[in-house]
Amino acid sequence: MITYAPFWKTLKRYSTSTYELIKNDGISSSTIHRLRRNLPVDTKTLDKLCKALYCSISDVVEYIPDK
Repeated sequence: MITYAPFWKTLKRYSTSTYELIKNDGISSSTIHRLRRNLPVDTKTLDKLCKALYCSISDVVEYIPDK
């Protein structure tokens, strides 16, 4: 399972809000909705998030194997 829990930790660590990502970095509100619910997002979106937050992919997404 893919989880975006690291994304929320990264936002908190950098004191950034989802509003700032939407307003300043061109991240859509529907993308934020998808991240909140651990729904799939494409690699272009992951790239945008990493650029906006100046972080690596592991700061945004984590894979947890199914049991």
